[in-house]
Amino acid sequence: MDDTERKERLQSRPLYRDRNLQILFGVTLMAVLGVASIAPILPEVSQALGVSHNQVGLLVTAYTLPGIVLTPVLGIMSDRIGRKKVLAPSLFLFGVAGTAVAFAPTFESMLALRLLQGMGAAALGTITVTTIGDLYADRERTEAMGYNASVLSLGTGSYPAIGGLLAIFGWRYPFLLPAAAIPIGLLVMSSLNNPEPSNERGLKEYAANLRETIRGKQVVGLLAATFTTFLILYGARVTYLPLLIENSFGASPLVVGLILSSTSVATAVTAWQLGRITRRVAEKYLIAFAFGLYAVALVLIPLVPSLYLLLVPSLIFGVAQGLNLPNVFSLLAGSVSSESRGALLSLNGMVLRTGQTIGPLMMGAMAASLTIGGAYTLLALLPLAMSALALVTIDGSRPRVTTLAPGADDRRAS
Repeated sequence: MDDTERKERLQSRPLYRDRNLQILFGVTLMAVLGVASIAPILPEVSQALGVSHNQVGLLVTAYTLPGIVLTPVLGIMSDRIGRKKVLAPSLFLFGVAGTAVAFAPTFESMLALRLLQGMGAAALGTITVTTIGDLYADRERTEAMGYNASVLSLGTGSYPAIGGLLAIFGWRYPFLLPAAAIPIGLLVMSSLNNPEPSNERGLKEYAANLRETIRGKQVVGLLAATFTTFLILYGARVTYLPLLIENSFGASPLVVGLILSSTSVATAVTAWQLGRITRRVAEKYLIAFAFGLYAVALVLIPLVPSLYLLLVPSLIFGVAQGLNLPNVFSLLAGSVSSESRGALLSLNGMVLRTGQTIGPLMMGAMAASLTIGGAYTLLALLPLAMSALALVTIDGSRPRVTTLAPGADDRRAS
């Protein structure tokens, strides 16, 4: 087979069959495991350990808090020393500390181990997206981001159901799931064949280039979109939706997990088709429309009269996620060269973690002063404002992108 025939065969292969991308899918599944798998059991943990609903939310906060500080540091390290040298140790820490939570004797020791697990998780999602940005360019990058978001959604969709199912045998069992990160870390070390950045610039020049990028209007808008998305996701959906379902309908952890999973199924289906959707509609309009859908879902959640009608706002929320996050990440990755991509996306990761951390606290404060239902209605104003901001700040045309790294096409085939 000559080179031309070989290239044609490679181009005919679906992008999701790329071995490197499949390894990154595994990392993505770990990146979303830490909260999604325990969300349905938070009420049971509260009862078993004798802590309030507001206190049990600290299991989410302790996990997400380290990322605010560590994510930008680890992103810069990935630019300077390479993606794999940061990614593999992070997976090992995530796996060991996360599994140890299952054996923690007190709530305080659980919080300490969750903090360590969060340190391991800080870089996982960011460096995965960064590496996808290194491997692919232009619309192929958006397609890969869509596939990765779809896998992410399958994880966030299945983990609540898996966590709820394991909780039938005991509330500690879902905390054993992070052990899967250890073999994935070994696979990253041995089999991930990604182009590492060649960063020969001094730190001063590196920082100056990053500052110039961050000042751009579009980057500011995309970072705001990330913050808003994860504040809503972790405040309204991950932490307080299970509590609302239990208080209003008395549902079991398994049913709570299934309701949460419906959102992720909708996200997965939408994100898998994102390559086709973005050929017809510009990213900026998809992002703005997605935030409008978030607002609709938030308003509907406290109004539905029965448990199963919660599927309607859950599915709307899922479609919004599938249209929003892959486009935001793809536009960010395409806004900077590979030598600074880790830093920019780690900044995005820090913003993401900040939203994750503030979301449960903000929802708790609003629910305490109003009601949980009132908190959902008030929160709906935030995505409406973000929808308008997206239209103003995000360019309707595609951003400047870098070319695919030399040899990446051959690596995709391996």
